[in-house]
Amino acid sequence: MGVSVATGAYGISFGAISLAGGLDFWQTMALSLLMFTGGSQFGLIGVVAGGGAPLAGAATAIMLGARNALYSLSLAELLRVRGWRRLLTAQLVIDESTAMSLGRDSERAARLGFYSTGIGVFVLWNLGTAIGLLGASWLAEPRALGLDAAAPAAFLALLAPRLRGREAWAVALAAAMVALIAVPFVPVGFPVLIAALVGVVVGLLPVRPSTSAPEPTESAEEESR
Repeated sequence: MGVSVATGAYGISFGAISLAGGLDFWQTMALSLLMFTGGSQFGLIGVVAGGGAPLAGAATAIMLGARNALYSLSLAELLRVRGWRRLLTAQLVIDESTAMSLGRDSERAARLGFYSTGIGVFVLWNLGTAIGLLGASWLAEPRALGLDAAAPAAFLALLAPRLRGREAWAVALAAAMVALIAVPFVPVGFPVLIAALVGVVVGLLPVRPSTSAPEPTESAEEESR
């Protein structure tokens, strides 16, 4: 319940930001009901609000939501859902429901954690989106509050916990530099997609061993004999 309430409150900001970004009430509600993954929704709105093409926004949303497909690989054997129920269960595969199901002591506890969190977040996220939309609609000009700046801020909030260690910082800075260089040459929204290739390239590079094997000492040689 705590996770659901906190995420629902975050949905209020999405509703307001989406309206300020140019989407109407029903378009925004369709995103929360059908897409239902906060990172992808903020990604799409961030690109479109910045003047980017809808195709670039959709591509960004797909990239950010691809992690949910990886989550499903871990959850498939745990939940053991079959038939048409898979479609409904797949809609609930998000960060929060996955985190609350994996690592439990029993399958029953894992399923309870998944469904209670997934359904709770779904209901309160959509309720929060509607509240944010209604609140922002009462303003004569929602953009005047600078709500469009919250989308990039949300990106930074998603990124910050993952910047641990020199390698992560190096990849992030390299991707940011590539995005800045690409800005004058490609349409709005595409620099972030090009920058994402930096992470893909780094992930495909072979991993080098951190240290070489130590030379055997004389005592070790004697023991082996």
